Amino acid sequence: MYKLLASTYKEFLLLIRDFGGLAILFIMPLLLLITITLIQDNTFKTITETKIPVLLVDNDKGKVSKSIRNGLTKTNSFEIINEETENGAKELVFKGKYQLAIVIPTNLSNDLEKKVNENVEGILSKFGLDEAIDPVLKNVIAQKEVRLYFDPATQMSFKSSVKNGIDKMISQIEIQSIYEAFQQQLTEDESEAIFDTESFITFKEVNQNNTSEDILPNSTQHNVPAWTLFAIFFINIPLSINMVKEKNQGTFVRLRTNPISYSTVLGGKTLVYLCVCIVQFALMLFVGVYLLPILGLPKLEISNKLPMLFVVAFFAGLAAIGLGLLLGTIAKTQEQSAPLGATLVVILAALGGVWVPVFVMPKFMQLLSNISPMNWGLNAFYDVFLRNGGFREIVLEITLLFLFFALTTIISIVYYERKNAV
Repeated sequence: MYKLLASTYKEFLLLIRDFGGLAILFIMPLLLLITITLIQDNTFKTITETKIPVLLVDNDKGKVSKSIRNGLTKTNSFEIINEETENGAKELVFKGKYQLAIVIPTNLSNDLEKKVNENVEGILSKFGLDEAIDPVLKNVIAQKEVRLYFDPATQMSFKSSVKNGIDKMISQIEIQSIYEAFQQQLTEDESEAIFDTESFITFKEVNQNNTSEDILPNSTQHNVPAWTLFAIFFINIPLSINMVKEKNQGTFVRLRTNPISYSTVLGGKTLVYLCVCIVQFALMLFVGVYLLPILGLPKLEISNKLPMLFVVAFFAGLAAIGLGLLLGTIAKTQEQSAPLGATLVVILAALGGVWVPVFVMPKFMQLLSNISPMNWGLNAFYDVFLRNGGFREIVLEITLLFLFFALTTIISIVYYERKNAV
């Protein structure tokens, strides 16, 4: 125990004397979290709060165009801006001035009414409720199209949501027109409602807490766990660099002359850097709870979650330390350890879903993401942060993180012992 404490004290002195390393360990992750959250918060606000200006070219000026305008306004997501000509709207959108332009064709309301009435009369005539319509006398009504112009830089997800929303809106207008046409044919009293035109099937999102309030995802609750994990794994760089320095300065040679095992040396490093990981995590939580709201960002909600969060951070820290010990043992120079450590962290972060959500990756990459310890840690954090999971829900992930630490540490010890065997 005394040897382990002495090794730990030695690592602590090395760490506090390296001011640049301390800045990388504590200041860099906080700046990264604040910057990324500020950038991404606008994306979430675009979905939930900010109104997107939309150009509307109304060539119809009838009942249908009025319904489309009212439908877009009721969503509280769009700010309708009138534009006189289609070419003018097209030019503004393609120059990036606006993200979307909607062009409603001429005579849309009149032609829709004619088409619906014609179809209704044809149906009623089949049942003998109306005079048959001579097919020769039927009007040939050309199909109408509502044209949408998108900024070329617009994301596909935004395009799909807008197109689906407008398609649903127009379908409802057509259905209501059919109901009204039937009512006009079947009764002369317009005040007598034969058909209920309200939608029978509706959708409601039920959140996990079964409350009536809508809980919307925000930039803070998604970024804090992801970038905390990134910061924790980033400690492998200063850890491996310090190990390489000790090799080059002859510290390891002096340690070998003493009755101390390599596992004890690694144990001292593990204790010090595990404390660093816990402090990092505490600072990130502090920023999420207190600093981000001051900057106008959503507050991180951690009520009744702290014990489980620190359990996940503890095991994620062990996995990150194991990777650093392995790199420090194998690398011979700082030029090897630093770039390799940074590259591995970026690759593991990309595979683990820190940069891009796993579900949008190709199938092969989704399978490959399962080997990333960052993926295990991120899923565990999400289980606690977003899914209100307990210890049972995270036991698999933290077990994998511990096994990763054990495996990398064993490989480091075996490699060192064989390399230095007499």
